[in-house]
Amino acid sequence: MNTLQRFWGAFAHLFYPHVCAGCGSDALPENSELCLSCLYDLPVTGFENHADNPVEKIFAGRLRIESASAHYYFSKQSPIQYILHQIKYGGNRQLAHQLGIMVGTALKESLRFNMVDLIIPMPLFIKRERERGYNQAGVLCGGMAAVMNLPVCTELVYRSRETDTQTKKNRIDRWNNIRGKFSVLDGTPAVHRHLLLVDDVITTGATLEACGSVLLEIPGVKLSIAVLCFASD
Repeated sequence: MNTLQRFWGAFAHLFYPHVCAGCGSDALPENSELCLSCLYDLPVTGFENHADNPVEKIFAGRLRIESASAHYYFSKQSPIQYILHQIKYGGNRQLAHQLGIMVGTALKESLRFNMVDLIIPMPLFIKRERERGYNQAGVLCGGMAAVMNLPVCTELVYRSRETDTQTKKNRIDRWNNIRGKFSVLDGTPAVHRHLLLVDDVITTGATLEACGSVLLEIPGVKLSIAVLCFASD
């Protein structure tokens, strides 16, 4: 980097600071949204390496899946909550893509997801996606696909009706709120494929169950699930 490039880089940083999405530090590795300290402290679950992990137990007897995993533990008032908020509501696509790469790397190394054919992001209702400007699950999928060398299909399944936020609902209310709200497009390319359904966070699993149930109606489909964060309450 020459002197002029360093000058303009410092000038741009003054008005458009590039700071860590976890702690606000400006000491970041190149092309990273998180500093080394926050990267090291992220609460990794390791679920992808273990059958019958807590995410798979959520769907036992509810949804026919091959494998399921969540990459990080979620806890309130923690850096991971702030990070999740930035990719859901803060428009930080670079962060979502980086985290997707990290999730995809873990899944690829585990070998429990190596039979997947197609990555499917959890769809948002079209109005909500327009308000946010993008679907955070879709950006996560882009990062995962870059590592796993798999195609992403954003048009296979869609939300046919808008739903209320699930945040403050219990398990039964979440299911009643989301049931029957997903549809699969006609002429689907997913027949006899192994699909990986991706979302940003799982709590009760109601939304993933509702969407996954519709996907499993496609002839010959197998289903696995990957989420960024696991919230136990």
